[in-house]
This record gives sequence, C-alpha cells and structure tokens, in this order.
Amino acid sequence: MAANFWTSSHHKQLLDPDGVDVVHPLDKEKGLTQEEFRLIKIHMTFYILKLAQQVKVRQRVMATAVTYLRRVYTRRSMTEYDPRLVAPTCLYLASKAEESTVQARLLVFYIKKMCSDEKYRFEIKDILEMEMKLLEALDYYLVVYHPYRPLLQLLQDAGITDLTQVAWGLVNDTYKMDLILIYPPYMIALACIYIGSVLKDKETTAWFEELRVDMNAVKNISMEILDFYDYFTLAGGEHQKGIPEERINPALSKLATKA
Repeated sequence: MAANFWTSSHHKQLLDPDGVDVVHPLDKEKGLTQEEFRLIKIHMTFYILKLAQQVKVRQRVMATAVTYLRRVYTRRSMTEYDPRLVAPTCLYLASKAEESTVQARLLVFYIKKMCSDEKYRFEIKDILEMEMKLLEALDYYLVVYHPYRPLLQLLQDAGITDLTQVAWGLVNDTYKMDLILIYPPYMIALACIYIGSVLKDKETTAWFEELRVDMNAVKNISMEILDFYDYFTLAGGEHQKGIPEERINPALSKLATKA
C-alpha cells in the first residue's frame, strides 16, 4: 500500500469534474442519455451496498467497490461492460484488495437469492472473466483512500465528535456521486463536517480558519452533495431502496443484454 494519499495512484488518477459523468460514445449510439447513465451508476451503487450487506463485508470494501465501478465507467462503456455483472465483480475485486476476501460462489449464491431478473444472474466463471477485464480497465491500480479515517481525525481535532453519526452518513452518501474520483478524501470529509456543523448549528468557523483550507472548495463540494439530495428526490429515489425500477429498467434495456 502507498505510504500516503499524496504519493498514491489514487491521487495521481484524480479527474477533472468534466472527466466524469461522460457517456461513452458506444453508449450514446445505444441512445443512453447522461441522465440515464447517472441513474444506472446510482442504482448499481445501491446494488453493491445490498450485496455487501448479504455477504457481510466491511463498509470500506463496499466503498472501494463503488469507487472501482465509477472509475471503470470513466474508461469503458456500459454496452461492453454490463453494469449488472460489473457491480458484483467490483465487490469481489474490492474484497480481495481490502483483504476481506469473499468467494465468488458466495456472491453468485446471494445474487440468485436477491434477484428474480435473469439479466442480473451470472455464474462464477462470468465474475472471474470480468475480474480480468476490470483489472485491465483499472490499470491494476487497486489502492483507494477513503474519507472515513480523515473524517474521524478531523472531528476529534475540532472537538465535535458528537457530529460523527451525521458526518459519517453524509460520507456514505457521497459514494452515490463521483466525488471520490475528483477530490482528495480529506476534502470530502471536510465538506461533510461543514454540512453537519450547519445542520447541527455548531460553530466551526474559527477551526476551519486554523486549518487554512480552501473554504471555497469545501463549500463547492458541500453544494454538490446538497444538490445531489435534490436530484435524488426528483428522480424518485428512496434512501433505502434507491432508484425505482420503472426509471432504471428502460435505461438498462438500451444496453447489450446478457446472452
């Protein structure tokens, strides 16, 4: 593992905001819109979360899996890389990268238990084959730094550990966006603390000033998070269930179907 974030492959691969949420040309040919592309990524984030809960892996494994998923689709098309297979394979790969290995057969078992739709059902060989493709798509860079550790350290430093639950929940929600591909983890953590402090009426102005952090950047990330909640609500999303099937199925039907 890299010594720290600033010398890691994660830092070197951070993208400009314009470099994410871009529909691949092959997907455009299928008629996939940017709105549908975004909804599929949110839907698959929830799918990974539900599957992770079934196989009982740590939050960090789920977060790494979602990061892989979102990174893959900045480089590959959904037409060629079916999200319904990529999502569980990302969880499989993340479990190994985070040293909490889940057997492929266990994933297959729970997928079949969870999903009645045949298009979600895959065999062990499908996951193992997709794993090789994902490794190549990720350039074999599997180390991911997350906002959770800096969040706890910063809350301790600020003396506002009573905000932990709120801020932690906000960090969880950032994985429904592409923020982890764009910003350093500590900046995402600071934005979540900033939102939490406003919601709970905590005075943190002096503390932020002492950090000498770019407050414009912190506020911009905070606005992205708050804007997402509005977007998610307008899309008919439910906090526990995700995006309704009637919004997702038409988008997924545009992609190449399982043979």
